[in-house]
Amino acid sequence: MASRSRWPSTRSALRLFNLLPSYNLSPLLYTVRHNCSVAAAAEVPESRKSPIQILRTAAEVRSWRREQLAKGLTVGLVPTMGALHAGHMRLVQSSMRMNDATMVSIFVNPSQFAPTEDLESYPRDFDADIEQLAAQDGDNREVDVVFAPRVEEMYPNGIPLNVAEQKGAFVTVQGLSEQLEGRIRPQFFRGVATVVSKLLNIVTPDRVYFGQKDIQQTVVVKRLVQDLCYGSVVHVVTTSRDANGLALSSRNAYLTEQTRQDAAVIYKGLQNAVMVYRQNTAAEKIIEAVVSTITEKFDKDDIEYVCVNDKDTLEELETVHPLKGAIVSLAVRVPNKFGGKTRLIDNILL
Repeated sequence: MASRSRWPSTRSALRLFNLLPSYNLSPLLYTVRHNCSVAAAAEVPESRKSPIQILRTAAEVRSWRREQLAKGLTVGLVPTMGALHAGHMRLVQSSMRMNDATMVSIFVNPSQFAPTEDLESYPRDFDADIEQLAAQDGDNREVDVVFAPRVEEMYPNGIPLNVAEQKGAFVTVQGLSEQLEGRIRPQFFRGVATVVSKLLNIVTPDRVYFGQKDIQQTVVVKRLVQDLCYGSVVHVVTTSRDANGLALSSRNAYLTEQTRQDAAVIYKGLQNAVMVYRQNTAAEKIIEAVVSTITEKFDKDDIEYVCVNDKDTLEELETVHPLKGAIVSLAVRVPNKFGGKTRLIDNILL
């Protein structure tokens, strides 16, 4: 048995990452790497006569928040990067059920993108996002406001994608950001922790909502809230899926219909992991079940990692304790519409 329950090894994973196509999903990405300003790439357009109040500045949000406090109303925040889908709407519905007022933020956060990633080509459709949010209602509640800041509002000192060139204050959650996604995308959780800190400082929500699909992110954010003494409660909502089990993601827009069908093996592999776990708690056997299922449709070299980790510490496990369970998470590169590869992540709880 391997000393650590991860497939492949760290060295192999990094080698695969360097060799395989990255997020270069469009020739346009060349411009953001070299000449295009980050602000232009991440900008949210003005919406035409929005049916929902749209706030652009921290000052506007704080003014709105003071009004809710004066009325004694609770506020839920759903942070998003736009390109909204049914999974986001589940988060919104959860907030509307639990709070008097709901705010949705739409901000494509540059600091969580590396220079080689898809900041410019990340899906954006602000007007469609607003239409979806305006259609949400439940128990006579609705989405009250959208916070769609400009890049310079969130990063007044600018935000080059190269970490070495960045200036200003950033937040890192040590011990939870370096493994799994952090091993492949080393600046990702620094960017996530920073923008979430900014949003919590600006909005001061009673509750904040994240999806289980990005499970490492939820662990990082929970620790961030705990360690920095934020007053918000973090709620994690179960993953929304297509009929074939594919986890909903904004980046699914990059996929062909054939790839969407083939990608059903990802969730199938995770379900097989649960079946194996019921008979054998060895992480090695659980991982083998996932890998063997995914390779029915995709090359083994396209599996960046499959890992079994502790739910709280993200420590890699060799054996799963039946009374505690674990997280089985993975990342797979699948063919996209542009002739390259798109990373899909998913997970399941044991």
